[in-house]
Amino acid sequence: MKPLTQRPDLSELLKTLPPVVPRKDIDRYLGGLVSKGYLANLDSQGLGPKRFISGRHVAYLRSDLVAWLSLRCQTEE
Repeated sequence: MKPLTQRPDLSELLKTLPPVVPRKDIDRYLGGLVSKGYLANLDSQGLGPKRFISGRHVAYLRSDLVAWLSLRCQTEE
């Protein structure tokens, strides 16, 4: 098995995601890569991407979400 060391190029996500991504819609935008329940669990532990809350809704800025994903993802060499 090859070692995982490189970070993937997620620049396409910066072009295609809306400026604000609601957590309830995360499955639609990331195709199941990360679920809204998983993000909720990480948020409760302070381990998720930087979030903001508007009323009862949690959302992420596109740049914060992509930066967080980039730190968590690796590719094979």
